[in-house]
Amino acid sequence: MVNIGYHTARIQAGFLRSVYKASISVIAGLPIKQSRQVPIKVYALSCERDLPEQVASLRSFLKYVGIPDQFTIMSDGSYTPDSINLLQSIHPCVDVQLLTKFQREDLPNSVYAYASKQAMGKKLAALMSIPIDGATLYTDSDILFFQGGSNLADLAESKDSHTYYLPDCKNSLDSRLIYEEVEQREPINAGFILFKSGLDWQEPVKRLAELSEPPNYFSEQTIVNLTIKRNQGIALDRHKYIMNVDDQFIYPDQFASKKIAMRHYVSDVRHKFWLSVFFKA
Repeated sequence: MVNIGYHTARIQAGFLRSVYKASISVIAGLPIKQSRQVPIKVYALSCERDLPEQVASLRSFLKYVGIPDQFTIMSDGSYTPDSINLLQSIHPCVDVQLLTKFQREDLPNSVYAYASKQAMGKKLAALMSIPIDGATLYTDSDILFFQGGSNLADLAESKDSHTYYLPDCKNSLDSRLIYEEVEQREPINAGFILFKSGLDWQEPVKRLAELSEPPNYFSEQTIVNLTIKRNQGIALDRHKYIMNVDDQFIYPDQFASKKIAMRHYVSDVRHKFWLSVFFKA
């Protein structure tokens, strides 16, 4: 039996994204009504293909969380000069930097090798290169922020030194990097991390170097999972910070509401990103 709701949502989302993309120059210039300054530095890694998502994500952060000290978008190298100018025109806090110039020069060779071959390797290099000086957020471009984003602003302003992470809804880990069963319990999603202090990446990255075969798509998330757990990270509230795909095959976005802070629209539910941009965000 054909799931009409699911297929309708995907078709509608494709149309809405095309409309957004066609109007992106106008949308980028629309004023954002927000005066709250948030003492946080934000970093995102994205590419030309995901320009519409990056613009929508950025604008939702500014609207619902506040104006950060800076919002740095790390380009994988594919952003065109016009796209860079468009992103930076959205707000003075936005800066676009080339990842190869942003990333640290003292990362382990295994990380550089991973980054040279896979997109997720680039993300690992980016995460390990982010300077942590006070509240610092990493966010993927397929994340939308909602009215409850004031909670994130409160976390940024709190005086603790913990790392806050997004609990994953399923195990998406590279089993070759897991040495003990406990390490894969309550997995961490690497798409949204609030740092309050630097992390010690040494032991998990050592495992990367010891792989007998090349790292895969999930190797980056596994290293992040291991590192944050070793540094006693704290899980964000699952009811405010949404990483869930249970509504994949129904039409509406079951989790988007004024009460949540954000939702990570991973590939399974990416179409719902656009339904929320137009109807709820």
